[in-house]
Amino acid sequence: MSWSIQELVLSITSLGHSGEGVGHLDGYTIFVDGALPGEIVKVLLYECHKSYGRANLLEIIQPSPNRTTPVCPLFGKCGGCQLMHLSYSEQLFEKQKRVDEALKRIGKLNVSVEPCLPSPLQLHYRNKIQLPVKQSINGPYTGLYARSSHDLVKVDHCHIHNLIGEEIYQKIKELLSSSNIEPYDDQKKTGELRSILIKSSVNLGEVLVVLVTKSNYVKNLHNFAQKIMSSSTLIKGVTQNINGNTGNAVLGSQYKLLCGSMYIRECLSDLYFHISPASFFQVNTGQAEQLYQKALEISCLDGSESILDAYCGVGTLSLYFARHCKKIVGVECVPEAIKDAKENALLNNIHNAKFICAFAEDYIKNIQVIDLIILNPPRKGCEKTLLERIKKINPKKIIYVSCNPSTLARDLAILHAFGYTIEIVYPFDMFPQTAHVECLVKLTANCNH
Repeated sequence: MSWSIQELVLSITSLGHSGEGVGHLDGYTIFVDGALPGEIVKVLLYECHKSYGRANLLEIIQPSPNRTTPVCPLFGKCGGCQLMHLSYSEQLFEKQKRVDEALKRIGKLNVSVEPCLPSPLQLHYRNKIQLPVKQSINGPYTGLYARSSHDLVKVDHCHIHNLIGEEIYQKIKELLSSSNIEPYDDQKKTGELRSILIKSSVNLGEVLVVLVTKSNYVKNLHNFAQKIMSSSTLIKGVTQNINGNTGNAVLGSQYKLLCGSMYIRECLSDLYFHISPASFFQVNTGQAEQLYQKALEISCLDGSESILDAYCGVGTLSLYFARHCKKIVGVECVPEAIKDAKENALLNNIHNAKFICAFAEDYIKNIQVIDLIILNPPRKGCEKTLLERIKKINPKKIIYVSCNPSTLARDLAILHAFGYTIEIVYPFDMFPQTAHVECLVKLTANCNH
């Protein structure tokens, strides 16, 4: 396309799924990182496909009134945040709009979407950060990848990482420079230390550090772990994760305790949770608490219900619901998460919650009757076989928690066709300053189904 060697002037009309500005020229769609809806911009195309192209932002001719100055100097370089240049109220509006458009375009559903519920914290909300380690001429350094790239941007301070975790990160950075552990080089396949994972309990002030290495035995690793452990009383444990794969997966399947404890504790409402290195826990603790409370509220339980919690993780939603129903079964395919879930039930003196290590789509084949199903799948959404089994069991209610509007829309369309009414859709801003949005949906079985 001849446009590829020209500077173009575009009117930006919307945001793409990754937070990029979207404009059109003679019916051709162009994505522009850094541009916002309502802006007129000068761009240079660098990638052309049959139906769309991508362009670099050269100049903002007419800025949006919703444009704001990012608090982070690395915004636009680091790929961690995509919307820090957009006012927070407009971020919420765009996320509601994205959910609404996905339901209409993908699901062909004419459903009202509630306003996006704001996060209690707009900055310093993440309870987990994962930092690859690289070698430079000045020694090892940590950072985050540039968007759609394997280029590591050095990060001295992350503005969306919680303050407890940031305090520990600063100490680890200092210790890393004198650790004598060679960072892994993914080109040469040499070195050992691949990345550092920091998990924080923001309500109880506990931190777990995970050192991801290529090999099982790494010289000086225990010494490095001991120094990290000794650097702060907030650190409860340092764990090694072994990832010998050459692919893009950050974590391997094997963990070894280097010092301290294998888990930290967190408190949500009046419930306590063990969180281990491999377990999934919502990254925004304060917003997760609001989402779980809302899920419980809209379920309208009377105490007689039998509930299945598919994709239960460490049992957070299961234990929230357990005190308000007859019994609940949580299913999760990650063994470490199920171990945590069982411990969490004991920790909270809850005895009507049972946890099973299995794939949800396999376990559900054994169920004949259930009153309520909680779905909280990964980004790819639910397997079709699971949804078809739900049709046969016909629970009165479904609570669906999703981190991907596209797969949510697809699954809701299937459940709607099976005879379920979509009662309410709540977008939750679980990830401020980013393009991601979480959703909470309630569905009820039609009486004549």
